Amino acid sequence: MENKMFCYQCQETAGCRGCTISGVCGKKPEVAAMQDLLVYVTKGLSCVTTRMREEGKAVDKGVNHLVTVNLFTTITNANFDREAIIRAIEETLSVKAELLESLDNKDSLPDAALWTGSRDEFDAKAAGVGVLATKDEDIRSLRELITYGLKGLAAYSKHANALLQDNEDVDAFIQKALAKTLDDSLTVDDLVALTLETGKYGVDGMALLDKANTEAYGNPEVTKVDIGVRKNPGILISGHDLRDLEMLLEQTQGTGVDVYTHSEMLPAHYYPAFKKYPNFAGNYGNAWWKQKEEFEKFNGPILMTTNCVVPPAASYKDRLWTTGAAGFPGCKHIDGNYGETKDFSAIIEQAKKCPAPTEIETGTITGGFAHEQVFALADQVVDAVKSGAIRKFVVMAGCDGRQKSREYYTEFAKRLPKDVVILTAGCAKYKYNKLDLGDIGGIPRVLDAGQCNDSYSLALIALKLKEIFNLDDINDLPIAFNIAWYEQKAVIVLLALLYLGVKNIHLGPTLPAFLSPNVAKVLVDNFGIAGIGTVDDDLKLFFGNEA
Repeated sequence: MENKMFCYQCQETAGCRGCTISGVCGKKPEVAAMQDLLVYVTKGLSCVTTRMREEGKAVDKGVNHLVTVNLFTTITNANFDREAIIRAIEETLSVKAELLESLDNKDSLPDAALWTGSRDEFDAKAAGVGVLATKDEDIRSLRELITYGLKGLAAYSKHANALLQDNEDVDAFIQKALAKTLDDSLTVDDLVALTLETGKYGVDGMALLDKANTEAYGNPEVTKVDIGVRKNPGILISGHDLRDLEMLLEQTQGTGVDVYTHSEMLPAHYYPAFKKYPNFAGNYGNAWWKQKEEFEKFNGPILMTTNCVVPPAASYKDRLWTTGAAGFPGCKHIDGNYGETKDFSAIIEQAKKCPAPTEIETGTITGGFAHEQVFALADQVVDAVKSGAIRKFVVMAGCDGRQKSREYYTEFAKRLPKDVVILTAGCAKYKYNKLDLGDIGGIPRVLDAGQCNDSYSLALIALKLKEIFNLDDINDLPIAFNIAWYEQKAVIVLLALLYLGVKNIHLGPTLPAFLSPNVAKVLVDNFGIAGIGTVDDDLKLFFGNEA
């Protein structure tokens, strides 16, 4: 196989076909190669652990965590550090070799389970195990769809694990499904079934994380978040990991350093437990793709806890820190295992020497409409629907991105009929969460449930409304789905919604490049999956001529 890059796991992949020279995200071919190899050896490890379970042997929790972190490391915009990825490959091979010895039966294990290469063999091996190693287009498409869903599921599991919550069934499924993507005996129909099963465990994984977050920090509540700045120096925390935020807030108490959230960390302000910290200042900036401009103006250090890293400009690279599965060469990384307290003293000391953030906007953003908060408003919402004050809800969850075509979502939100309410989660909300869209009888027209993983709340809200209105089919609800996607966590949300029976989801700004024509047809024929059109056309489609 030709030794070149091929990656099409995100929405912005080159030409909506695949990145072959360098990643649009900034990922270089030599990094892409090691990510391909890390996925391959993680699949090999998963073959071994799946065989262990078949033989009645227990799999250590640490091995489960290794699998989820490995997958998380390969998510778009998470880790650009080739050396860190190589170390993960070496650790995975070492763990796999030890577990392999415990098996009673090694028959029929694939090459990925048996391969034991050294560092000087990694590049050659990587060249033959990437996406294009699967020749059949439809099998390849389904294998990648499943793998990307598992990457998203692994990300959610990792956040729950950080709060010492685990679900062995979810871990066992992740590993079994990874192993099945290497099984050449599986047909297209088998892989379609596995895709839907991935959605089932996606629901379970999001439920696990919801439980972990709410047990640790309380149920989100309606909150106004300041988007201005204070006079103290600050640390900007981005990504998704609430445990990292908690540790940072604890360690900055009394230091004179304020903590601001960025992008997907905004919903942390909705949790009651974080409101006790006087230096938890507010949210700074917008979605992930604007960070080069905004990180420059923040002036203080930035902590990236997960994916959504944009290769930093030289002017602030010495202020960009990573932790967890995130990494970038030349940026300082803060280690810490599950259950350990990370040491943030160095980033705090750097912050003390920096000027206060430059103000880029003022005002507030209102959010906190997760499932318990909306359930508390259920009577008010139901009355508004029954009276006709609320005609319809539109789910506009998902991701934001830098493409001009995504301005569609801002225009769509602006032009929605005044009796329509937006349900959102994820950084897609930055396309419209600062617009003045008003309210309906005191119910805001933008109900923000939180991070992308909090799309679980939107599913629970839909199921609750189905119950309240005594409907047999979730698709009979006055809810439309117009979702923006970017990376693999959006993929698991989509698969979870499909598993729950939701149909006629519109996905944009483009359909995934990894869907072959035949696989796309399966999704269209069975679930009504569709792309987006023009704002005018889609408003008429969703709301008729009254739009």
